[in-house]
Parts: sequence; C-alpha cells; structure tokens
Amino acid sequence: MNILMIDLVDETNQLPAEHLEEIEKLLNFAAEKEKIEENSEVSVTFVSNERIHEINREYRDKDAPTDVISFALEELGEGEIELVGAELPRVLGDIIISIPRAEEQAKEYGHSFIRELGFLSVHGFLHLLGYDHMEKVEEEKMFTRQKEILDDYGLTR
Repeated sequence: MNILMIDLVDETNQLPAEHLEEIEKLLNFAAEKEKIEENSEVSVTFVSNERIHEINREYRDKDAPTDVISFALEELGEGEIELVGAELPRVLGDIIISIPRAEEQAKEYGHSFIRELGFLSVHGFLHLLGYDHMEKVEEEKMFTRQKEILDDYGLTR
C-alpha cells in the first residue's frame, strides 16, 4: 500500500527502474513506520556531484558536494502562516541525493549501492519529519530509527 505520493526524478538518467521502485517501496515502508498520513507528498531527486554542490552552496552556504540534502516544507519561514483546516495533502518536502557520492560511499562502507541509496533516502526522509543529528541525543535517536527502518525493511549492510 502506498501512503506517500512520491515524485522520483533521476536527473542523471543512471538509475535502473528497479532502483527507483525499491526507493519508492522503502519510503512508503518508512512512512508507515512513522505513521504518516496517507497521500502525503515527497519528492526525491537524484543528481550529479556538481548539482548537489551548487544546491549546497546556494541554499546552505556550504561550498562542497554532499551526499544528501533535505528541504522540509513544513517548517514555516519568517512571515509565513500555516494553513489550517484546508483539505490539502501534507507536503513533507524534497530530498536530493548525489548518485556519485552514493556510489563512493557504498564502496567505502562495503555494502551495495541500493543499500546506500536506501540509507540516504531514509536519512533525508527522517530529516523531513523533524529528526536531526546536531546534538548527541538527537543523533542517537535519528540513527537508531534509521537502522530500525532499514533492518525491518531488510536492507541491511
């Protein structure tokens, strides 16, 4: 059963359909585990190192490529107001993943490319839900949850 409406975009045109399907199943599994409302929306875009570097610099003031970036759309910016009572789907946000970094990290950690893509997708998804790893306690909570979701799904190292 699909809980999420997921917009998957592979800007690199490198991922096989099976990988995209696996990420979609995994994120729906994670959404079920996190008790997310049905028809919530999320987008996942797979990009080059150059593109994620550009996004990281432009939106996060970090002049370097990274593996995954999340933009939570539920966080209200300055001067924004929350729409209450409208029967709109919950829009969680955007996850952007670097394919070259995922390939490098899969080799570095000694596991499959799909396992690394799955890890980065769940990591980004949990950020959209408010999980973070800036403080030690938050990090432990987030990383434990990531591992539980990936292990329960069967995407282990």
